[in-house]
Parts: sequence; C-alpha cells; structure tokens
Amino acid sequence: MSDLSVDPTEHELTPQPPHGMGGAKVEIITSRDVPLGGLRSMKVKRTLPQRQRSMIGAWCFCDHYGPDDVSVTGGMDVAPHPHTGLQTVSWLFQGKIMHHDAAGTHAVVRPGEANFMTAGSGISHSETSTQDTKVLHGVQLWVALPDEDRNMLRRFDHFAPELTKFDEGEALVFVGSLLGETSPVSTFTPLVGAEIRLNPGAEFTFEVDPEFEHGLLLDAGSIELEGVPVARAELAYTGIGEKTLTIKNTGDDMARMLFFGGEPFKERIVMWWNFIGRTHEEVAKAREEWQARSERFGYVEGYIGHDPKGMEWIPAPKLPNAKITARKNPGPVARPEMRIG
Repeated sequence: MSDLSVDPTEHELTPQPPHGMGGAKVEIITSRDVPLGGLRSMKVKRTLPQRQRSMIGAWCFCDHYGPDDVSVTGGMDVAPHPHTGLQTVSWLFQGKIMHHDAAGTHAVVRPGEANFMTAGSGISHSETSTQDTKVLHGVQLWVALPDEDRNMLRRFDHFAPELTKFDEGEALVFVGSLLGETSPVSTFTPLVGAEIRLNPGAEFTFEVDPEFEHGLLLDAGSIELEGVPVARAELAYTGIGEKTLTIKNTGDDMARMLFFGGEPFKERIVMWWNFIGRTHEEVAKAREEWQARSERFGYVEGYIGHDPKGMEWIPAPKLPNAKITARKNPGPVARPEMRIG
C-alpha cells in the first residue's frame, strides 16, 4: 500500500534509551483519517507513524481500513508505486486484494493469510480490490529493514497460519512466536504479529517477550488492555520489560484485534512518502529515480485499475523545501498521559 498524502510528513526516527520498567503501563495512540485513493477515495485510519510515536519495534506504518462497502467507496485501487528499505505486511479480515509487483509476483491476498513484500533497495507494486469483493476490511503494516538488509534483492513471501485455540478465544500467529506457536517466516529484526479473537466476557493473560515493545490495534468489540479501555481503531502501546499482558473483552460480542511488536529498532532512519533511508539525500535520490522510471524499481505488469481513465503509476510528491529534520521516537516505555480524546 502507498502513502498517498499530497504533502507527506517527513520522519527522521531516532531510538531512545529505556526510561525504566515496572508495571504494564498503556499508552493510547488514536488514528487519523487518510484518503487512500480509488474511484471515491477510500479512507483508512492511520495510527503509525504519528508525532506521538513513530515506531513499535521495526513496525513503522499501520493503516486500518473497513469494513468498507466497495459499491460506495470504490474499493482499493492503488496504481504502481515504489518502496525502499522496508517490508510490507498485508493482513485482511474480509474481501480480497490483487497484488502485482516488480519481482514478478501476482498474488491474491485473502483473509487470514499474511503477505510479505520485501522492497530491499527498490520495488514497485500495485494493489486493487478484486471484482468479486463486496466488503473490504483489513490492515496494512510496514517493517523497517536494518542497515545490513535494506539493500537486499526484492522478494515476496506468503504464509497462512493455522488457527490456535485456547479457552478464552483463538489466534492466528503470522510473525514470530506467541501462545506456543512460531511462524516460519524469516524476519530481519525480532518481531511478533498475530490476530487475536477473544470470547465475550473473557479475560486473557498471556506471556510476551520482555525485550519487545508491543502494540494492540482493536478492530472489533470492546476491550481493556491492563485495565485501560481501548476504542475501535485505537492502538494501545506497552513498552519493554513486561512478561505478561492481560486483555479483557468487556462486550457482548467476540473482540478482534491485531497484536504486533518487536525489539526497539536501534538505527537512525529517515522515512518520507514510501521510502525509508538513512539521510535526506538518499530519500531524495530514490524520489528522483522513481520519477525517471528507472530500472531500480522494476516494472509492474498486470495492473488493471478500476477507472479506465485512472493513473498508470503514482508520481512522487514534491520534497519539502527544507532538509528533512529529526523527529525522535520516544523511548520504549508507555506514557499514559499522552492519551488524546
């Protein structure tokens, strides 16, 4: 998925040392509405990156969308666009998406199946909701690649996890290890990712890696994380040092959430539009090469947009007039006082 902002915010992210541990504090990150594109501009709710917090582990982007009636919104129609230095992770709850990329991958993204596209030094891809999709509903995540891997060759991976059942509900673990399950997907930094569903009234305590910081995005239902209410489309953050977390379903329906985290990212990175680099100059060069349609990003075959008069590719926005300046990511400790609303 692309960041289609006309004037995207630049991010220079700097890891900070821990501020201390003790107690499962919870920081709530609210979402902001962003138009994604399509015939009538489908809206997504973006929780990462924000000024409040830009990364959770290596996870640096989180868009939550739907359930959208495709007949009203026009669905997803994102023409070929570039990426560098990151890995996209697509996760659907409902509907299907057609993915084409410059690595030669043509894949249908389905609910409950994780799709990982690794950009390396450069890739381009397109995403469109399929013709038989009536309702589209899911999450798009990005993972920043560490320096030793960020110029690797582009690739695509797919994994359909088995459903893990427990007394309080069920889960699909698609990255890392959780609830006794381990995903076979290779990661470039230590990560975890899972869809968790809790039964009505259930209270669930589970073990987590104390070296990880975590985020919990609520998709459906009513829950509390460590006694803190989490509203739909909010991202609840917990810092490092926690060995267990407790989620309570406070509603009458099954609650569904996306849980992800990882070790705090140790490198200084610059993030702007669809590029992740290490300097302003590096990002500017990637933009220049994309505008020139250089071979760096390859070429997407098979893209058919919903609008016959639509774009064949997405041009990059203009860079800011000033050099990208630092935006520091807070240290890996939750700040309950940062809750908005």
